[in-house]
Amino acid sequence: MAVEEQHDLLDSARDRMLVSTIVPALNEEGNIDEFCRLYADMLKTAPFEGELVFVDDGSTDGTVEKIRQAVQQYSFIKYASHQRNRGLTAALETGFSIASGEIFVFYPADLQYLPEDIPVLVKPVAEGADLCAGWKQGKYKKRLVSNVYNWVSRRIFNLKVHDLNSVKAFRREVVENIFLRRDWHRYLVVLAADEGYRVEEVKVPLYDRQWGKSKFGGIGRVMVGLLDMLAVKFQITFLRKPLLFFGLVGSLCFLAGLLVGLAAIYLRFVVGEGYRPLLYLVILLMGVGMGLFMMGFVAEGLTALREEISDMRNKVQAALSKTNKTPRED
Repeated sequence: MAVEEQHDLLDSARDRMLVSTIVPALNEEGNIDEFCRLYADMLKTAPFEGELVFVDDGSTDGTVEKIRQAVQQYSFIKYASHQRNRGLTAALETGFSIASGEIFVFYPADLQYLPEDIPVLVKPVAEGADLCAGWKQGKYKKRLVSNVYNWVSRRIFNLKVHDLNSVKAFRREVVENIFLRRDWHRYLVVLAADEGYRVEEVKVPLYDRQWGKSKFGGIGRVMVGLLDMLAVKFQITFLRKPLLFFGLVGSLCFLAGLLVGLAAIYLRFVVGEGYRPLLYLVILLMGVGMGLFMMGFVAEGLTALREEISDMRNKVQAALSKTNKTPRED
């Protein structure tokens, strides 16, 4: 689609739509100036108002100084700084808290994604989607690992999105209504879809890094990602109805204990051979089964409490939003 056509679709919202681009940065001093220049160029023709929100996540180089210099040069920049490295999820949450836009965009500071593509991400959200995920196009390292990870994620979470770990644009309310644990930023698309938000996808070009080093990699990060994937799946599936999970497993254990008990009775009274370890196994299996049932009941109570707290939080946020939109009289 031509750039002119894309912009025509959004021109009617120009005066009322503010897009906040959240850019976490860790030791990216060599990319800050160029990022700001490219962002300023993008805003000249963008069909929306924009603000650039940098979050320095405990950099040990001159990243903060570069950002401060940029603030003096460009009026659209906000920034926050962490005293220590707290991780990408925490950096994003800090950015969300100081951003003013109706739509948020997550962009890394490494210039592997260029600001000129931000309007492409924003377009589906401006047209009615709640979140738009970027699908990176181009050659890059760890492509095989990324493809396998995304393929498994699509199967586990039943998503049509091809790339969970790319740039994203989404409505403010999406992150206001979703709780992100550490490193769960990569599952924002999954959590949003689970909450019923409409998710779209667009292709976004990926470029080679020109300065600095990647902050991601290593077998440890792969393992963390896989474990987080299982944790998210467990939360959005079994924690909605925990008794279904614990009750099923508990029933299987109890049934296994019953069968082992019948086998022990047969051996003792029919064959005439007692086998004491079977008795211990019966006690273990039935005990575990009853314990799992009890855990299921407790988890049901905790889930009900969690949902009540979440509902109260949503009502408070709705009330605050309504208050902020109400005109005030002097």
